[in-house]
Amino acid sequence: MGTFVGKPLKQALVWLLSGGTALAADLPAPITDADFGALSMAEVRLGRDLFYDPILSGNRNISCATCHHPRFGTGDGLSLGLGEGAVGLGPDRHVTETNLPEQRIPRNAPALFNLGATSFKVLFHDGRIEVDPTRPSGLRTPMEEDMVTGFASILSAQTMFPVLSPDEMAGHYNENEISKAVREGFITGPDGAWALISARVAGIPAYQAAFEQAYPEIAAGRPIAFTDISNAIAQFVAFEWRSDDSAFDAVLRKQALFQPEAAKGADLFYGVAGCATCHSGPFLTDHSFHAMGEPQLGPGKAERFERHSRDEGRYRVTNTPADIFAFRTPSLRNVAQTGPWGHAGSHKDLAAFVADHARSGAQLADYDRTQAVLPALPQTKPDWTLLDTPAEVAAIRAAAVAPGTLTPDQVAQIVAFLQTLSDPVALKGRFGLPDTVPSGLAVDR
Repeated sequence: MGTFVGKPLKQALVWLLSGGTALAADLPAPITDADFGALSMAEVRLGRDLFYDPILSGNRNISCATCHHPRFGTGDGLSLGLGEGAVGLGPDRHVTETNLPEQRIPRNAPALFNLGATSFKVLFHDGRIEVDPTRPSGLRTPMEEDMVTGFASILSAQTMFPVLSPDEMAGHYNENEISKAVREGFITGPDGAWALISARVAGIPAYQAAFEQAYPEIAAGRPIAFTDISNAIAQFVAFEWRSDDSAFDAVLRKQALFQPEAAKGADLFYGVAGCATCHSGPFLTDHSFHAMGEPQLGPGKAERFERHSRDEGRYRVTNTPADIFAFRTPSLRNVAQTGPWGHAGSHKDLAAFVADHARSGAQLADYDRTQAVLPALPQTKPDWTLLDTPAEVAAIRAAAVAPGTLTPDQVAQIVAFLQTLSDPVALKGRFGLPDTVPSGLAVDR
């Protein structure tokens, strides 16, 4: 049996009453309202409509919810998403011969839980946007000095990427006025893509009225800007998917105890398995970057003129050799519902991912490719180019942290602990899907 000598009383009680071993480290403090920014319900309601409205996409056929849907844990259920040129939702999304996508979206769609928390200061798998008080906008982004002011938070700023991506929402080349502006490099200014999106929204009377209610300066006559759109969406995401009502939270608040199998998993997670080294704090992330040797599939992260299928992660942002193949530590809130897992969605089975994740690169030699969820996409980059190249595989493995192993029983116990992070309130959403949106376009259900 384990021991709880010298451990805090709450851990001793967990050990005694759950039948598990003693937790190897203190659990984090519970989440409170102080962890989040202020909310405006007028913005939240407006943001819900915008989040589910395809009006923001170039061809008026894709909304934020297409790739971040509550049915799939605020993801899309795919290893790598299909944006412009595909139809359907979740694992059923597929392409048609009339408008083939140019490529899969290079990285797995991240979950949206707790992104309104003020401790989230870096977003995306590679951290390409980050809070930076030294810059006029308060943010460091790939737009550098062209970055506009007015984004109320980093969560707001992250919305600027999908609407500008030809593969995600903008559309390809000359398909519409927004994709054309993006191709010609017009993003900001009166003829830029953001202004064109804003004009679409402002042209719908119901939206104009909602913006006037949410923002006094718009009611006073200022035109709707893209930053207003993104600020409203951020407020909705922060409200809708705040997640702090799970069994794990009940334990943190001393209102419940782990069940025996979950207690053993927590002991491993916070102890010898070392999971909490990176998945720390109440949101179970250190907000940092680590090379874990995950399988790379799909087109990789490359510019249009680059032919490789590599995704070098954080290194693409910093150009620091130590960051090669490192990716941001994801929060594990509701992790049991957010698969496929990994920055490229390499695993559709959580237990298989946990087991392989511990091996940190060693799993590349026998990775089971049937774990990927990849709807057919012909006439584009092959999905397995990188894993079929021994030198590329060796480079990923060489950059990874030291590997470890977990027994099948330990994997099952850790998964039992991870299941305590599921929050039924957040998974359902507080407002849920709107019946309709002001544009009259279809809502993904």
